[in-house]
Amino acid sequence: MTTMLDVAKRAKVSLSTVSYALNGTRPISEKTRQRISKAMKELGYRPHPLARGLASKRSRILAILFPTIERGLGITELEFVAGAAHAASTNGYHLVVWSAETNDPDELRQLTKQGLVDGVILMEVHINDTRVNLLRESGFPFSMIGRCDDDRDGYVDIDFNQTIREALEYLSRLGHTNIAFLNQSQASYESGYGPVVRTKAAFEEYIRLSGLKGVMRFCRPSPRDGYEAFNAFLQEYPDLTAVVSMNERAIPGIMRAITERGLKIPDDFSLVALVSSVRMTEMMVPKVTTMEPPSAELGRLATELLIKHLEGNGDENPRILIPCRLVVGESSGPCRRFSSNQVSKEEIIRERF
Repeated sequence: MTTMLDVAKRAKVSLSTVSYALNGTRPISEKTRQRISKAMKELGYRPHPLARGLASKRSRILAILFPTIERGLGITELEFVAGAAHAASTNGYHLVVWSAETNDPDELRQLTKQGLVDGVILMEVHINDTRVNLLRESGFPFSMIGRCDDDRDGYVDIDFNQTIREALEYLSRLGHTNIAFLNQSQASYESGYGPVVRTKAAFEEYIRLSGLKGVMRFCRPSPRDGYEAFNAFLQEYPDLTAVVSMNERAIPGIMRAITERGLKIPDDFSLVALVSSVRMTEMMVPKVTTMEPPSAELGRLATELLIKHLEGNGDENPRILIPCRLVVGESSGPCRRFSSNQVSKEEIIRERF
């Protein structure tokens, strides 16, 4: 393995001169810099980011904090991470995924004190997030994919109000007037997990103002829980004709519950996923219509906001909201009580695209 000492010998300079060239802590001549650079290329030497950080006090490593929540890290969540990792690499940084728990700040406190990372990106942000409070108090650089209720810090997030509105308007144009919303778990709501709190409020507000009939349930993230929750829906509300689910791990159970009752998707019942990647919904049969999140874009933006902050050229607390995008699949169609004065599914698809 090639070392800095090997580079120094090849370039015929001292080891400290190689260190100065890498970290920029002292000026060296351009001629010497070029000789060191040539030696590094010939030997295939790549400086270790932590070693470079010893002198500069910068590791050029960022941590994206994804707590080990009940539903885990799936395809949709990984797209946020992939967008962040690409943005970090493009800007000369490295990215690590850190699974610090939301309500246990001790691990995060240790991370910020050890000098291993220059800053952190928070995911799965809660309305009142202990991690945010800790980072504010310590002055440690951070950005968020999500936002707290007090709105004091810069963030990037999904516009959940617009996303819910567009999903329900889409189903309404298809003739659906009795719509269910299967949210994530009761525990997520009670802990103040932002997306669950905001989508519940947005759904209830739209139903109230639009005159549609709607009902919401919480559900743990598993096919079995989705199956049981949806059977309970239909038992209590037999007039339902469509469901919006922000619980992609429960969707296979929803589909099973529908088909076991002799109903067909989308002929008898429409299904729309909320905040689910197309890569995920394309693996379901039929391919599920989804409000696809701007995962990669939000990951990129959050990383760029953090890097700008670290390098002293960022905006003061930027606040960026981006709605999900409707991608029509094979799981949504006109209501079975579809009337002639309403538009067809094909007309809605043409209108959207």
